[in-house]
Amino acid sequence: MLTSNDFRNYRLKLGYGNKNTFKIFLAAKDIIPDIDYDYIDLLNDRLKEIFTLLNKIYYKPYIFLDDFFNMYLLNTYKRLRNNNILNKLNNQGRRKEDVYFSWMRGYLICEYFKGAISDIFNVSIEKIKQVGDDDFDNIETFKRTPKADLEIDNYRVEVQSGFQGINDIKEHKVREAKRVFDEKGLRTIISHFDLFNGQVAFVDISNIEEDNLNWITRQQMEGQSVFNIEQNYFQWLLTETPTAIIFDEL
Repeated sequence: MLTSNDFRNYRLKLGYGNKNTFKIFLAAKDIIPDIDYDYIDLLNDRLKEIFTLLNKIYYKPYIFLDDFFNMYLLNTYKRLRNNNILNKLNNQGRRKEDVYFSWMRGYLICEYFKGAISDIFNVSIEKIKQVGDDDFDNIETFKRTPKADLEIDNYRVEVQSGFQGINDIKEHKVREAKRVFDEKGLRTIISHFDLFNGQVAFVDISNIEEDNLNWITRQQMEGQSVFNIEQNYFQWLLTETPTAIIFDEL
């Protein structure tokens, strides 16, 4: 009968005394593919095209859109590349270039619509604090965590975006919002930009009950539990000027 010693001797003859190292070898996990920077250049061009289109219908368009691209797109990309963060992105089975595109697209949404957020919350942009965990200069602190992007007075604001007409909130973000509310008394508002349909929702996720009927299982996300954003949460059409919202009434 074959034993574990037989298996061990087999691996030793192949030059691998460590089982985990042999698994990595067989799966070629030690081979890191090169980043296709030409592909990223094309993705950056597409991001410029997306925001150029949005700028045509936005109620307060950027007059100097190239300045926005230089500051938030090209400069950020340069820092990610120079600090070797691109090659260390958690790809979750996807190409790293595509993970970069998804992250950068969301980052630009937050920056581009910050003026609208200041109008909707009725505060000056100077009072909007950046509290997310992303650090462009250090892979150890560049983490896509549940922490909200912005903080305004007694609110944390998570800016997220959808591009396929599917509008959900991940369960771990709700758990984080409950923790922050319990520990600090800060409410978390999801500002969800549905770019496919041109609408924006605002959802207070600080006290969502576990038996809420909007909890669903999304098969496209490997069966994860998500909070589905119903149509009544959407309060702003991007082709119109937003109005200030009283968030105590959400």
